Order: sequence, then structure tokens, then C-alpha cells
Amino acid sequence: MPKLTINGKTVDAPEGATVLEAARMAEIDIPTLCHHPKLTPFGGCRLCIVEIKGIPRPVTSCTTPVSEGMEVTTSSPQIEDLRKTVLELILSDHPNDCMVCERAGDCTLQEMAYTYGIRENKFAGERRVYEKKDGNPFIERDLEKCIMCGRCVKVCREVQGVEAIDFGYRGFKAKICTAYEKDLNCEFCGQCVSVCPTGALTGKMWSLKGRKKDVREVDTTCAYCGTGCNITLHVKGNEVVRVTSREDTLNEGWLCVKGRFGYKFINSPDRLTKPLIRRDGRFEEVSWEEAFDCIANKLTEIKAAFGADAIGGLSSARCTNEENYAFQKMIRAAVGTNNVDHCARL
Repeated sequence: MPKLTINGKTVDAPEGATVLEAARMAEIDIPTLCHHPKLTPFGGCRLCIVEIKGIPRPVTSCTTPVSEGMEVTTSSPQIEDLRKTVLELILSDHPNDCMVCERAGDCTLQEMAYTYGIRENKFAGERRVYEKKDGNPFIERDLEKCIMCGRCVKVCREVQGVEAIDFGYRGFKAKICTAYEKDLNCEFCGQCVSVCPTGALTGKMWSLKGRKKDVREVDTTCAYCGTGCNITLHVKGNEVVRVTSREDTLNEGWLCVKGRFGYKFINSPDRLTKPLIRRDGRFEEVSWEEAFDCIANKLTEIKAAFGADAIGGLSSARCTNEENYAFQKMIRAAVGTNNVDHCARL
């Protein structure tokens, strides 16, 4: 296990770790934009530069492996001046519309500008302008806010294995684009949205529905299948306006299109809110106790008249594994039949 010194603090880092990883293990902050702990290092934003004794120039800490005896300085007047200049260059080609941006208050670039006190751009010149809006149904792609950090490309390739987007063109014209620059047409898992550090990628469904300061977060379990992904509901008033997932959950923050974007049913006016029993050809609202009594009485009558195998149980792939286990146990042990099935579709 290599032993190195970071800002005068001795740190034991695992073999193969980068300087950035070692610093974070020691709770030493190094700013980044392109780095994501679950993706391979990129070194594109250049904000994580550090000084290493014996190397005559700053190096990117996210791509530099640790070595025995290494002496690292993460902050110095020169380093901080370079970082501020890099940020100013990024912001010189970035829209100054934080007041109406969906990611305001939850934007890494905005936080960096605040930390370094950048109030105006000192680099004047041509800015990239993209008029075309993507016609896909779920993801808003604002390329003018893209800082080319590559996170979206990497997560699409390394986590999803889809490669729906990639770097295109060169120099000033470089951008993240789809094949032949057509509208995005993929699985719409939204992994790219979850790792984007700016407002370049957001969900169309939560546009103008409320930003971070306006909502409360409620942790729960996704109800679309038995996998049990942990999700966080962003609630404004009594309405779910967005779904995300934390990185420290069993699904590591990743979601499918249903889990991330299929939440409109929660506030649908067509949802049943009370049990219904059909009487004289019409449904009537009843209490849960009355509904349970009706179910138990009907099952008992059918079993007495025709036997247990006249009854079958249909469970749901949208329940948890525990709920499905309890259901099949009731059908087999209480009712007395092995007629149990379920459908993996919606």
C-alpha cells in the first residue's frame, strides 16, 4: 500500500488508486467537473490539477496514480489561479441564464463559479450557438450548456453499453452528438442526465416544475419491478415532479426509463383510492375491512363448493420479492393450491 503526503498529511492509499481518490479518502477537497467515481478517469476539465514534487508542471489528479513517497500539493496561489482561469474559459462559452436554468442550485459549474467568485467573463469572443432542439420525449439536450466533460458519453458506454452518443467534430465545433445528429433515440434510462454536472441534460417532464429549493425529497422503493431500486421522489406541494436515485443505494444511483420517468401515474386522477365491490352491476366504494371480508368469504365459498384447485393466484412483477413471496405462501398454505402465476409485463 503506497504511502504519500498530501498537503503535509500522510496518506495510505490502495495500490492503483489515483491522487484524487487518495485525497478524498483523506477528506481533502480537490474540485472536479468531469470526474465521476463510477466512471473511468478522463482528465478533460483540468480543474483537478495538483502540484507533485519533482514534476515541473501541474498534473491532473484524477488520472495520476499514486506512488510511494509522492508529495502532493492540492492548493497554492499558482494552482488556484490556473483553476480560476480554466473556469473563466469554460464560462466564456456558457449561457449566463442561471436564473431560469433547471439545475440552478444543483449545478456543479454554478457552485464552482461561486467558490471562485467569478462574476463576469473576461474572455470575449464567439460562442457556440445551437438552434436545434431534440425531439425525443424525455431528455432535454441543451448543447450550449455542455462543457464537454464526457460524463454522459462514458456512462452510456460503460454502464449501459448502448453508446447512443459520442464526441463529434473537432476544435471549436466539437460537441456531444447522436449518430448522424438525429434526435436521441435510445433506452432513455436517463443515466446521462443523472451524471451531467450542468444544465445541459435535464428531464423534459420536470421543466418549470420546481428547482432544488422548492421541493422536499422522499426516499422510497421503485414499484415497477421486483428489483427494488431505491429512488428519491422530489415532491412539490403534494405532487411528484421528479425522480432521482442516490449513489449509495443498491442500484448505485442507476435507474431504467420506467423508474426515472414513469411517475405520472402517482398523481393521476384515474387512480383508485378506495376498494370497490360490485353490487347490482355497479361498483361501490367500501372500507378495506369490508373488502377483505368479501374476499375471504368468496374464497371460502369457492373452495368449499369446488375445491382449492378452482382458485388461482395472479401476482405482479411490480411488487417486491417479499410481497410476491408472501402472496404465493398464502395461496399455497392458506388456500391450498399451487395455481400461482405472475406476468412480468406492466
